[in-house]
Amino acid sequence: MIKKQVSIGTMKIQYSLLLFLLLLGFTQCKSPAAKEDRLSDDALMDTVQRRTFNYFWEGAEPNSGLARERIHMDGVYPENDQNVITSGGSGFGIMAILAGIDRGYVTRQEGLERMEKIVSFLETADRFHGAYPHWWYGDTGKVKPFGQKDNGGDLVETAFIMQALLSVHQYYIDGSPAEQALAARIDKLWREVDWNFYRQNGQNVLYWHWSSEYGWEMNFPVHGYNECLIMYILAAASPTHGVPAAVYHEGWAQNGAIVDPHKVENIELHLRYQGTEAGPLFWAQYSFLGLDPIGLKDEYCANYFDEMRNLTLVNRAYCVRNPKHYKGFGPDCWGLTASYSVNGYAAHAPNERDDQGVISPTAALSSIVYTPEQSLQVMRHLYEMGDKVFGPYGFYDAFSETDNWYPQRYLAIDQGPIAVMLENYRSGLLWKLFMSHPDVQKGLKELGFSTVSK
Repeated sequence: MIKKQVSIGTMKIQYSLLLFLLLLGFTQCKSPAAKEDRLSDDALMDTVQRRTFNYFWEGAEPNSGLARERIHMDGVYPENDQNVITSGGSGFGIMAILAGIDRGYVTRQEGLERMEKIVSFLETADRFHGAYPHWWYGDTGKVKPFGQKDNGGDLVETAFIMQALLSVHQYYIDGSPAEQALAARIDKLWREVDWNFYRQNGQNVLYWHWSSEYGWEMNFPVHGYNECLIMYILAAASPTHGVPAAVYHEGWAQNGAIVDPHKVENIELHLRYQGTEAGPLFWAQYSFLGLDPIGLKDEYCANYFDEMRNLTLVNRAYCVRNPKHYKGFGPDCWGLTASYSVNGYAAHAPNERDDQGVISPTAALSSIVYTPEQSLQVMRHLYEMGDKVFGPYGFYDAFSETDNWYPQRYLAIDQGPIAVMLENYRSGLLWKLFMSHPDVQKGLKELGFSTVSK
């Protein structure tokens, strides 16, 4: 009896071992096929770019054709906010649409019709000495205050939309008669921005805001370094209301005080980052959607590409080190920038004060031009997380594994850079277009910029 029980027990063990080995062999045989089923890097990038493009194509506000400030898949919005459109985010979206036209996501004719709708809106919407406000109501073109006294011109957001329009101008300038006509209308909008007015009575600095009701009460002179470099370059580039180089050198660079060599996460940075040792990653992205940083230098920075790459690497290194021990942070999940957060909108940055455990996909993905291998690692990881973080318009704005917080919500100003920088990484299209504009070249020369060997 005992011998029989032992035999049965032995047989069970042998059977279990055989089953385990069979399963192991099956799994090993299936692994190559599983790898083959994974999207290639190019297919993955195209999938993400197409989805993100659709935020600005299918998700656009219908009257203006411009980008809604936000799209919430849960349908819950701030009061009277669902059709509010954003100027800066729309600038990023215009560039995303341009890339989509060039890639054939829509036809060239469909793209032209959308651009004509957008320009028609911009010709009649509220402007303040040629500058656009931060927000409009999409159905009327009237300003929606971004804050009580922020109900007028926003020169930084205007720079973001002009960066886009100059790229569109170059795309169409040698095209069909209809395309050339649209380019001429864009040129008129460009020439009507009074950058010089925003010096507030001739000071050698640009001010962010002006309101017909509150004047200069926002009192925000813009100094560097932050996301506003493009504003100073366009102000110098204007053929009608340009500013002298002294505005850049005294205002933005503060007579050289912008230079501040230091190390963060044992990575060298050369510029002074306002209020922090290393800023959120949108500072490495917004100005460089059209402005090509590769080999770009002036007297304050020997190579803007290297500086922005290092800023990105600081952000990544901080997340990998993860001093606050947040769940999920690591080499395949990093990226801190301004986005939604567990505690409201916040400018997440690589320091313990500004790190709330929130990953914003736009941070790493829009840095792909600087850190392609590392950014693709994040993109693939997020894509494999599935619909928890990936929806109809691309990756949702932000999430926190620590707080089990996965809101299905989008912001235009975060979606746009993903599609634009993916295109710049894949083809350089937006960089080539913007940098080819003769006024841009004039502005860069006026400020002492040059391109070093790439």
